[in-house]
Amino acid sequence: MNRLKKADDCFVCKVCGSTVALEGAGTRHRNHCPNCLSSVHLDEEPGDRKSICQGVMDPVGVWVRADGEWAILHRCRSCGVFHSNRIAADDNPVKLMSLAVKPLASPPFPLEFLEKMIALMGQGGTVGKGME
Repeated sequence: MNRLKKADDCFVCKVCGSTVALEGAGTRHRNHCPNCLSSVHLDEEPGDRKSICQGVMDPVGVWVRADGEWAILHRCRSCGVFHSNRIAADDNPVKLMSLAVKPLASPPFPLEFLEKMIALMGQGGTVGKGME
């Protein structure tokens, strides 16, 4: 995906094949597909279009900026670089929410550990005690 200079410009997503236009994005710059949220590694610095990589950038997470605005975290399949991109007004809300809850769906510890921790806390215990 690339930054569009004119409202009638569009591109075809390298991942899902959707035709993507600027209209509906709520911004002058479109840097990812609103359907699958994928992007292309075009920049070294935002807007410079100097990347020689040109790899597909997969959406791997979301974060909330200090002003409350959501941004998508992208990782390049080819070189592994991470970039952050503002969400657009027409981004797929189901895809955005799926990215947001992904860590909760796959915690880095067994859920039984969480249950034990909650039980201990309810008994006035401290986290970490009796967790073996």
